[in-house]
Amino acid sequence: MHRDLELEWSYQRAEAMTARWAKSFHFASRFLPPAKKRAIFAIYDYCRHADNLVDDRGDQPAATVRAELDGLRDLVRRLHAGARPADARWLALHDTLRRYPVPLTPLLELIDGVEMDLGQVRIPDLATLHRYCRFVAGGVGLMIGPVLGAATHELDHAGLEVGLAMQLTNVLRDVREDLDNDRIYLPADELRAWGLTEADLEARRLTPRLRDFLAFQVNRARQHFTAADRVVPLFPDDGSRLTVRLLERTYAGILDEIVRMDYDVFRARAYVPFRRKLVILGRAVYADRIAPRRLPEPVPTA
Repeated sequence: MHRDLELEWSYQRAEAMTARWAKSFHFASRFLPPAKKRAIFAIYDYCRHADNLVDDRGDQPAATVRAELDGLRDLVRRLHAGARPADARWLALHDTLRRYPVPLTPLLELIDGVEMDLGQVRIPDLATLHRYCRFVAGGVGLMIGPVLGAATHELDHAGLEVGLAMQLTNVLRDVREDLDNDRIYLPADELRAWGLTEADLEARRLTPRLRDFLAFQVNRARQHFTAADRVVPLFPDDGSRLTVRLLERTYAGILDEIVRMDYDVFRARAYVPFRRKLVILGRAVYADRIAPRRLPEPVPTA
């Protein structure tokens, strides 16, 4: 009984962390069956913990944080192998990995991604940005996909597109906040091609040239969301398909808010108001009801 109580506490803690740090994610999850909902909260809690080791490091030296990230790598390897954690906070993740075929690689690549955020961040080109996005967000789709019922062999490319689209949206939404932390995720080679410099970003003033550059980046992110639409039919209609569609469209709504702000990401942080989320929800429910039902394809055998 004591172990059951610890496990329940761990799941409740994971949900509280999700509700605090990922409002869109938490909002989209309400239509899931309870077991799936708890599992994705456990995965999100792991992702948030890894991210916070870097973002909330305070005055800790980078070497200390890297040692903590190495410890997290060891922990997740042991949990994935079935070992019970000593710390009760990880019981929910241990239980989730026991119940669902979550692959180990994206769990570890997430840590590689957040480690890239240590110290000053400059992204030289689009390929580097895509690699970063794959680690910190694209892999999340590969983690939660098996929980929500998508076959991993089908999810790989489309799932990465979802994460890429969402992380590119984060980059555009958080330009001001990232500058405060000496981080610039906009590709340096593209800034140069548009005749822009770091100084233009540091000035935090929206010029016509910078507006055009940000509009270009928004359109690119939208193209990735369009490509990511292919992931939606991979999920069953027990609420999982609706959740993925809602999460994708809510995040795409952040791009709409950036456009409404006339691309002035220095003035305020774009977010989707709750009333707008309700509109997106209504459209997602309608789309889910009229979408053709897709029969699962057989898993290839060796």
